[in-house]
Amino acid sequence: MNAVVAVKAFPQKQPLLFLLLAGSVWFALYQTLIPVSESLVAALPVDRKSHLGGALQFFFYDTPKVLLLLTGIVFVMGMINSWFTPERTRALLAGRREGIANIMAATLGIVTPFCSCSAVPLFIGFVQAGVPLGVTFSFLISAPMVNEVALTLLFGLFGWQTAMLYMGLGLSIAIVSGWVIGRLGMEKYLEDWVQEIPKTQFSVEDDTLTLADRISSGFSAVRNIVGKVWPYILAGIAIGAGIHGYVPEDFMASFMGKEAWWSVPLAVVIGVPMYTNAAGVIPIVQALLAKGAALGTVLAFMMSVIALSFPEMVILRNVLKMRLIITFVAVVASGIIVVGYVFNLVM
Repeated sequence: MNAVVAVKAFPQKQPLLFLLLAGSVWFALYQTLIPVSESLVAALPVDRKSHLGGALQFFFYDTPKVLLLLTGIVFVMGMINSWFTPERTRALLAGRREGIANIMAATLGIVTPFCSCSAVPLFIGFVQAGVPLGVTFSFLISAPMVNEVALTLLFGLFGWQTAMLYMGLGLSIAIVSGWVIGRLGMEKYLEDWVQEIPKTQFSVEDDTLTLADRISSGFSAVRNIVGKVWPYILAGIAIGAGIHGYVPEDFMASFMGKEAWWSVPLAVVIGVPMYTNAAGVIPIVQALLAKGAALGTVLAFMMSVIALSFPEMVILRNVLKMRLIITFVAVVASGIIVVGYVFNLVM
């Protein structure tokens, strides 16, 4: 019993030593992924070179890899997020001019732990703080689309160049879309009760958290985020494994390749009504690219799934009139389609 108490108290008493040891263990586990996955397939009565063997190796390798990456980065981002509470975020954006504020809002979306489920309370809080409508949308687009889950999985599966490319594209769409919506002057299409909310001034509170407190925040983020998305990860990797093992390359290249001009808008149309997140869709993206799908088409599909999910539109209907929701979807979808075509042309 005393040993259990000592282990639980270790991060509080020796936070720097704990971070060093935890990082070493994480790195050692990461190095075992390929040999362990190959050993698991070899232990089964399956030909490694068969469709099933390839699908199983994909699943056995990607599942722990994605979970390890996600746990490590979410833990670090949980510590960083302890600086960015909803009150601090609203205070940073309140009173800013459009343009610079759109850039700031989209950038804050990367490091803030908010998803589409938080859309309504966040939107109301931003209105109360006097944040311009277009700036609010820049944040609401960036926060789910350019988040630590998406960037972590992209980095682990495709490398830092693809992760940075996605981040740049996502930020560009969030900034430009928010600016366009702000220029359209659509405040009158907020629901009446939202327009009548009295404005409140927010200030940035004093920061008294210790390193041990931020480590606790990291653990909390892992419990909340990884504990919530692991079923999507397993489902996404299972679908990706099936595509990797069984779908012919020629079929996927003809359906989502560069030559199919209609593939980008179709990918967006398919992606919008889907109910999943980055954890579920990125393993599918990995398998699609391996089978010959074009990068721009796949990125368009992924962005539409994450940034324009149907459940988020239902939630936002509580605070936005239908015309503003349609405008929001049309502006963001247009930006995603343009990005898809551009990258299909240049890559």
